[in-house]
Amino acid sequence: MVSICFYFQVHQPDRLRDYRVFDIGHSPFYLDDKKNELIMRKVANKCYLPMTKLLKRLVKETDGQFKCAFSFSGVFLEQCERFAPDVLEAFQELIAGGAVEVLSETYYHSLAFLYSVPEWKAQIAKHKEKVKELFGITPTVFRNTELIYADWIGEHIAEMGYKAVLAEGTDNNLTWRSPNYLYNHPTQNNLKILLKNYKLSDDIAFRFSNRTWNEWPLTTDKYVDWIDIAGLDGNVINLFMDFETFGEHQWDSSGIFEFMRYLPQKILERGHHDFITPSEAIERFPLIGSYNAPSITSWADQERDLSAWKSNRMQDNAFEEIYALEGKIKNLKDPEILDLWRKLTTSDHFYYMCTKYYSDGDVHQYFSPYDTPYDAFINYMNILNDLKLRIENFGKETLLPKPLSQKNNLLAALNF
Repeated sequence: MVSICFYFQVHQPDRLRDYRVFDIGHSPFYLDDKKNELIMRKVANKCYLPMTKLLKRLVKETDGQFKCAFSFSGVFLEQCERFAPDVLEAFQELIAGGAVEVLSETYYHSLAFLYSVPEWKAQIAKHKEKVKELFGITPTVFRNTELIYADWIGEHIAEMGYKAVLAEGTDNNLTWRSPNYLYNHPTQNNLKILLKNYKLSDDIAFRFSNRTWNEWPLTTDKYVDWIDIAGLDGNVINLFMDFETFGEHQWDSSGIFEFMRYLPQKILERGHHDFITPSEAIERFPLIGSYNAPSITSWADQERDLSAWKSNRMQDNAFEEIYALEGKIKNLKDPEILDLWRKLTTSDHFYYMCTKYYSDGDVHQYFSPYDTPYDAFINYMNILNDLKLRIENFGKETLLPKPLSQKNNLLAALNF
């Protein structure tokens, strides 16, 4: 029997206000709450509410045989509490049914591990507390931001006591091996690794509504045939994707809900597949060897590396500038400013600055609220410069200095 492990990532970033150079030193409000609420309600109606309703139906109709896993960024959960309590309640009801596992991740959906491992671990601890508060669960399986993983990251994950981690099953690291088996870390034997089957996952997440795809339209029978073939070399097929795939990235009109409505039934009818959560998978299946990931991988873009967030000078400079403030921010011992700084570490802000083109560039532009990556950078750096002034003048009653001109501000940020 080959098991199917569905995992869904749920995240919404805190989008930033259009922050002009003339606002520096005069406006402490960085987040666009109006836009964040508008987008949350839009995605709630298109995806979160109808899809959680469908999953509850699938669990009920299969007598709990259908199972899946979720991870929620902390900033998403905060937005639910503020803007969409009905969405939070829907997830709580789904999880309470017992067929859903909740995973651990970074609270702010950040790449803090690249610049400050202590801060990364602090965000993970904060996320674990939030999951316990809202769902009554303490996660034992970890999923890093954007499925980013490497051997050295796995070492830290093992040190934090997690039993398993999710990662992208890249061809470079697997070579001839299949992602459909359970692996372990090369030096941390207690850390097990579940690898995403990127082909079968992306067939749903990215190609489903693509009419130029030679396999369009994707039917449930065709997809289960592919699962049968994949299952000839493996024990567990890991289907990892954004939850927003359903209704937001792939619209209702594409047939994505109908596809998912009948997929579990078709899989179970074959008689040689079942559904499983990550924790169940690591208990059921044997390890077949170690998975070596000497360089960092992710599930983003065709390269499946860090280039979505770190491929140009703007991104590198923005990262360096925000993390250079960590010590000063924490010395202030002000929870509100610390939370604001952490929200500025969310990976999406740097994703918007990516200057890739072709197919990956189209994906970046789809998610970005800015006209160009340069606009994203200028807006972010304006906010960052205001934050620096707030740090310098913390506790003072003096007026803040006047801002630099936009040209000089941008040139200074780029260190020209």
